Amino acid sequence: MNTPEFLIAVTAILTLFVGLPWLVFHYITQWKKNGTLTMEDENLLDELHMLARRLEDRMNTIERIVAADSPGFRPSLRDDHDEDLELSRAQTREPLTTRTRRRDH
Repeated sequence: MNTPEFLIAVTAILTLFVGLPWLVFHYITQWKKNGTLTMEDENLLDELHMLARRLEDRMNTIERIVAADSPGFRPSLRDDHDEDLELSRAQTREPLTTRTRRRDH
């Protein structure tokens, strides 16, 4: 076997048995390390959740006003769940971070 063929064979073997496993394990480690939410992400989720609650409350209020003004208007099904809405409001007072923490493996 001459020198160029030998170098190609050694490079291929090293790449196959050293380089590729290192690359796979490196990214598996990175994925596990970054698999959880950061505090910034959790804060953003808290803000978005609160905004969604406020928008839902506004929609319910608008539907009640329109339903009172026009007798032919049928509000959406959300009005039937006012008790559930009150329960969910009580739960929003608990920080989202305590409810969505992931367990580190």
